[in-house]
Amino acid sequence: MGRLAFLVGRRVGSLMLTLVAVSALIFLVMDVLPGDPAAAMLGTSASEETLAALRHAMGLDLPLIVRYGRWIGGFLSGDLGTSLTYGVPVAGLIAERLAVTLPLAVLAMTLSVALALPLGVVAATRKGGLADRLATLFAQLSVAVPGFWVGLLLIAGLAVGLGLMPAGGFPGWNAGVCAALKALVLPTVALALPQAGVLTRVTRAAVLEVMDEDFVRTARAKGLTRRAALWHHVVPNALPPVITIAGLQFTFLIAGAVLIENVFALPGLGRLAFQALSQRDILVIGDVVLLLAALTIAVNFLIDLGYLVLDPRLRAATS
Repeated sequence: MGRLAFLVGRRVGSLMLTLVAVSALIFLVMDVLPGDPAAAMLGTSASEETLAALRHAMGLDLPLIVRYGRWIGGFLSGDLGTSLTYGVPVAGLIAERLAVTLPLAVLAMTLSVALALPLGVVAATRKGGLADRLATLFAQLSVAVPGFWVGLLLIAGLAVGLGLMPAGGFPGWNAGVCAALKALVLPTVALALPQAGVLTRVTRAAVLEVMDEDFVRTARAKGLTRRAALWHHVVPNALPPVITIAGLQFTFLIAGAVLIENVFALPGLGRLAFQALSQRDILVIGDVVLLLAALTIAVNFLIDLGYLVLDPRLRAATS
């Protein structure tokens, strides 16, 4: 147990150092972005004295290390500053947009896993058969077809054509859970299908690899049925690479949903980042990117812990 705690602590320390390095890189990139935030706020007709006063109020005339310290300190304390474009606290703005993007990502990830795991397992156990060919076809099509195009087809067919679902927009959770979830159905499908295709291929490959291991043949030789060997030995040992890809996909679903959010006019985090970039709102850009980086690091940490739970060899090595 002490060995396990040591490894977890070391991993946490490594992730914290990674987050510090990533935050420094993000800040440096923001600092060298072309354009003047003060000029973007006041317009090109503002006088140089007015621009200088605004730069001083925003702290843009301070040394780089001081501005970085203020920014990272505010991020850690929850004070993310005030948006230059919207004139509201960035923390509230991000929380409002996360209330759309996070449920969308969770729903898309759930649908992706629910489709990919059974398809991948069935394809592997029936290698070369009809089920394998159909699962492979699904994986190839879902990866090849862009998610935003799927979204447009869903809007044309189910929303405009049949009127079964909203074509876009988000009523807010105050309008009721059912209304909010209904608005997320089509974006969820459009976002999940490409990820389900990737995860299906990974699951199939992982299951096939484990099925060729000696311990599986030994279990079968001892009288274990094919079905029991599959679910008690093959699938649990095939899960680690699947979990790795699923974890990376989840962070991508949060960060990469900008196209889907624009197609369905969803006020999510990806759309906020896109708007902030176009309007040169450096505070919002930096805070959103750092938050996404922190989420990615946290997911990777949870994946590592999941390995310890799912892989008995790792548990034995740390005992």
